[in-house]
Amino acid sequence: MHATATQTYTPEDLLAMPDHKDFELVDGELVELNVSPLSSWVGGRTYRLLANHVEDMGLGTVWPADNGIQCFADDPGKVRKPDVTFIGRDRFAPAGLSDGFLRVMPDLVVEVISANDLAKDVERKVAEYLDAGIALVWVVDPDTRTVRVHRGDGSAARLRQDDRLSGEAIVPGFSCRVRDLFPVDAVISRPAGS
Repeated sequence: MHATATQTYTPEDLLAMPDHKDFELVDGELVELNVSPLSSWVGGRTYRLLANHVEDMGLGTVWPADNGIQCFADDPGKVRKPDVTFIGRDRFAPAGLSDGFLRVMPDLVVEVISANDLAKDVERKVAEYLDAGIALVWVVDPDTRTVRVHRGDGSAARLRQDDRLSGEAIVPGFSCRVRDLFPVDAVISRPAGS
C-alpha cells in the first residue's frame, strides 16, 4: 500500500478555480470557508457601515468578504479572506487595483464567526493577522452579539451590545453601537446536537 501525496496549491491555482471565493489557502492546502445566512448578513452590514464612513471621510479603501489578502511574510503563499478588509489611503491607492489577491498589509480586518467555525481556527486567524502586522482585528460573534477587539500592541477587549465599537486611530471617527452590526430581530438557531 502506497501513501498518496496531498496535492498542494498556489495562489495562482486558487485564482484559477471557478469556486475560488469559497476557499482560503493555508500551507498549500485549500481551506473551505464556513458561511451562514446570519454571518453573511452581519459581514455585509459591517462592511456597509465601515465603507460608508471610510468613503465619506476619504480614509482609504474597504473590501467585502470575497477579497483575499496575501501579505504573510512567514508564508507568502497563504491567502486569507477576511469578511471585511480596510487599508488606509496613505498605504494604498485604488489605481493599484489589479487581478489577484491584495499584497498590501491591511490596517483592519474583520472576521464574522459562522455557526460551523471552530474557536481554534478563529484564534489561529487572529494570531496570523496580528503576527503579520495588522494593527486592528475585530471578531464579530452573531451568536453572543459581541465583538472582540484585538490590537497589534497585544491588548484586547470584549464589547457587548450596548458598547461602542470604535475604529480607534486606525479608522478615525468610525463608531457604532455593537448592536448595530446585528439584525434587530435575529433568531439564532443551531442545528440539533451542536
